[in-house]
Amino acid sequence: MKLLLAEDEKRMAQALTELLRIENYEVDHYADGISALEAAESELYDVIVLDVMMPGLSGFEVARKIREKGIWTPILMLTAKGELDDKVIGLDSGADDYLTKPFMTKELLARLRALCRRNTHLNDGILTYGDISLETNTFTLSCITNGQSVRLSEKEFRILEYLITNQGQILTREQFALRIWGFESDTEYNNVEVYMTFTRKKLSFVGSKTEIKAIRRIGYELRFDNV
Repeated sequence: MKLLLAEDEKRMAQALTELLRIENYEVDHYADGISALEAAESELYDVIVLDVMMPGLSGFEVARKIREKGIWTPILMLTAKGELDDKVIGLDSGADDYLTKPFMTKELLARLRALCRRNTHLNDGILTYGDISLETNTFTLSCITNGQSVRLSEKEFRILEYLITNQGQILTREQFALRIWGFESDTEYNNVEVYMTFTRKKLSFVGSKTEIKAIRRIGYELRFDNV
């Protein structure tokens, strides 16, 4: 996998580059936002890792400009700021995930693996998992085995997209609330549960064996039982 790393802090950049190369990533490092944007425009990368605070252009600005150019390479945002507003700005700028410094290397690698899986399973605007396919341009959910399909609402689509691109992981209500609604509150947590029910009904409608499993007191996970 080829990875673009944009990080201006020299020691951090060296440590991350060494770690990622040990994990068999091919890493190109850039120390400012302008160079990182120019490199990202080449569309040679499987994943982009952006630090928020960089000279030239911030990580937020780089992510926004990348998306404006129609480039959909997965982006992981690194930030020293843990405030909710900063996370929201990052996601709204086009980032797919964020990680607050300081972080454990195991978590960084797990998030990168998830983003790489997303890129692997996204083919011509179609996400696949188990017996379902999800058309990202039309919000259409289809069951591969029987050809049945249904149009999803925007929230239903984003729930399934998030689950598919993070398959194998348990995602919390808080993660869904932040990712889909953009902020956290008790009301939005209730919305997560309501839309999970709606999305399950759509999976049932197309006759899929793919299920959204609720993991007690933790969150939700996508599972496929072919039996």
